[in-house]
Parts: sequence; C-alpha cells; structure tokens
Amino acid sequence: MQFNRRECLQLLSAAPLLQVTASKKPDSSQADASEPKDWTCPMDPDVHSDKPGKCPRCGMQLLLHVPDRVEYPLRLTIEPRNLQPNQVVNLTLTVVDPNGSPVKHFETVHEKLMHLFVVGEDLTFFQHIHPVAQANGDFTISVRPPAGGMYRLLADYYPSGAVPQLALGTFFVAGTPPAKQLDMGRREQSSTNLTASFHAEPQPVLAGFEMRLVYDLRPSEGLELYLGVWGHMLAASEDLIDLIHIHPFLVTGSVIQFNAIFPRACKYKIWAQFQRLSQVNTFAFTVEAKNL
Repeated sequence: MQFNRRECLQLLSAAPLLQVTASKKPDSSQADASEPKDWTCPMDPDVHSDKPGKCPRCGMQLLLHVPDRVEYPLRLTIEPRNLQPNQVVNLTLTVVDPNGSPVKHFETVHEKLMHLFVVGEDLTFFQHIHPVAQANGDFTISVRPPAGGMYRLLADYYPSGAVPQLALGTFFVAGTPPAKQLDMGRREQSSTNLTASFHAEPQPVLAGFEMRLVYDLRPSEGLELYLGVWGHMLAASEDLIDLIHIHPFLVTGSVIQFNAIFPRACKYKIWAQFQRLSQVNTFAFTVEAKNL
C-alpha cells in the first residue's frame, strides 16, 4: 500500500493523540490501589474499616495486614520463694516467642508496654499495675499480698511483629485465705469522686452468650479517658480459673457499656475502672452466670 505526502502527514499528526489516549488507560496497579481495603484492629479482630484509623472500641491503630495470631507465652519468676502475708513479692515477667527466645521489643498498649492485673483468692484484693521494662526485655514489679492463698495474674502485652497477648500466671502465699467476698445485692457504689449504678442485660445472665454490662456514672462532668479508653474491666470467676479483660463496647454520655461472654455457669467478680478529674475510680460488682 502506498501513501501520498498529504496522507503521510495526516498519519504522523494523529500519532501523538493515539499515545495520549493509550496512556490514560488504567493499568493493573492503579486498579489495585483503588480497591477497597480491610483495616482491622489487632486486639479486637471483629472490628473492620475500609480506611486507616483507630479502633473505636479499644483505641488501637488499625492494621491493613494483621499478623497470624500466634501465642507468645509468659514466664513468671517470683522472689522470695516462700511467700508470707504482707511480704513484698518481686515479680519478673519474661515474654518468649514461639521458639522460646526472650522478646525484647514491645508495642505500646493503652499508653503502657505491659498491663498486669492481680487478684487474690478471696476476691477482695485487686490491682491493675504496670511492670517496668528492663534492658534485657524482662518486666519487673513488686506487690504486697495481704493474706494467704492463691493469687492469679493476667498480663496484657504486645510483642512487636505479633498481635496483643493475654497470659495468665499464679503464685501462692502461705496461710489460709479469708472467705470469698461475693456480694450479689449491691447495684450502686461510690468510689473516690464518682458513683456508679450497674446492671447486666438481658436477664438472667447466661453462660456462653454475649451479655451487656452497663454502668451509669454520676456526676457526668469531668469524665476522662483512662489509659487511652473510657474504662477498663476485669472479670474473674469465683474459682479464679477464668480472667477476662475487656474495654467499653459503647459509650453514650456517662453510660458505659461493656460486652462480655462468661464461659461457665458460676459467679464472677467484676472490677471496672473509670477516671474523673485525674482520679481513677474502681468499682466491684458480682454477677452470676447460669446455664440456659
């Protein structure tokens, strides 16, 4: 096929237009970039978002790719070995990876590298404390158990490159523990500068089903975030086998709701902590979960 001079010029002038038109066609990488993303909370994996941000429940940063949920166990060292009531107990907590090697790097969880809950066998002793990180990766802290019996620990930590972890520990103090304190009657309580009314719904509280634990706080003025969230809760079964640590599911003004599943039919002591005007208020109520 032959072209005259005019036809050749027309073809040449059209070539740049063809190139521009072709460059506007989206490539596969651009198409991938526009696809919806699934941002997930590393602590509450049921929380999802199509954009980055913080978890509305626990306040942690959402991740686009959450690592596999692999266990990072806790090793507990206690000194002295023979513990007595009202004696200082030195705790050393060592987190190890799945291969058994000590972990040295941690992410911050609610403003701390580690949270530690300590509960006594009589269910009156309760502490929410924060062990101090050491250069070798260990965490250390001291407690003074007031009576004999079993003490249960729940540690909350976040090894770098993993997901947040909850781990249990136990130590024993010589002597007979006092009788358990499980008051089922109280539904209102006052603390440092705050009063809380408490109820669980629906009724009756059933083991294995999600329950709503609701606190109505008064006065409402001056309520503040406590360690990054509007409240912290620990529930302990009466035999101290089960310890549950959760954060608010829903906050409406001064009404704060936690959602919890009690794994077994028994009584549970529940401690909840809220902050008002820089003061931490701790409330303790008891619920009884029953079988369906």
